[in-house]
Amino acid sequence: MHALAVAATTTALVGTTLLFPTAGVRTACAHDRPLVVAHRGASAYAPENTLPAIDKAAALGFSWVENDVQRTKDGELVVIHDDSLRRTTNVERLFPGRAPWKVKDFTAAEIARLDAGSWFSPAYAGTRVPTLEQYMRRVEHNHQKLLLEIKNPELYPGIERQTLKLLGNEGWLDPRHVASRLVVQSFSADSLRTVHALKPAVKTGFLGRPAVADLRRYAGFADLINPSYGSLSAGYVSAVHTYAGPHARRLEVFAWTVDDAARARTVAGYGVDGIITNKPDVVCTALEAS
Repeated sequence: MHALAVAATTTALVGTTLLFPTAGVRTACAHDRPLVVAHRGASAYAPENTLPAIDKAAALGFSWVENDVQRTKDGELVVIHDDSLRRTTNVERLFPGRAPWKVKDFTAAEIARLDAGSWFSPAYAGTRVPTLEQYMRRVEHNHQKLLLEIKNPELYPGIERQTLKLLGNEGWLDPRHVASRLVVQSFSADSLRTVHALKPAVKTGFLGRPAVADLRRYAGFADLINPSYGSLSAGYVSAVHTYAGPHARRLEVFAWTVDDAARARTVAGYGVDGIITNKPDVVCTALEAS
């Protein structure tokens, strides 16, 4: 049911509707395929998953940003990658007796006190861990688009419903946003099934590389298959492209995390639809030169 009737012709493949229309998209790249997504914001140049990181991506001219969402002890959604606060904040100094400093063990007020910028550079001292609400408002202000990862959903029962509720409250579940400005992704297939069941209009991406034999099953609830670049091949990308996802459009492939010119050209040559990178400017330059 999900296999596309691609009659092995270039015409059929080119005629397939893509998930991400590019009309009106502000981009630093002269091309629009593959899309270049700023991983945790422009995280090579500003502290990851912070407001300065997405501001930097906007300043560089990149519309798409990626982030990670987790939940505090008192139920606030915050944007941070690790399940521990240790690597990217000064939590050890402020709360020395609270090892292992898990996000889920701290209140939103406690996390709001942390410095999430000094670890990266003194220039970012005092940068805070944003709440998802703060983050969404900045993304909207910047006219950006979001690849939102639900991180460690097994630690946070009900986080899918809570995340969707917040997105709805911020106006991100209207037809305009879900059509071209939002994708929810996860390493958890169960989490994506939940998102799809709750809000079928929302595009979803599975982080990983399912076996080719399993792609038909994933196409029932995922619009994208997003593997690490090292696990990709042209053959695998082609196999993914032969299926249609839950919105009756060709499954797409976004590769992560590609930060150098050679790898960017390699995965682009495989036919990927997007490249997730800490250095969007480097990737863009490489693609334009190839």
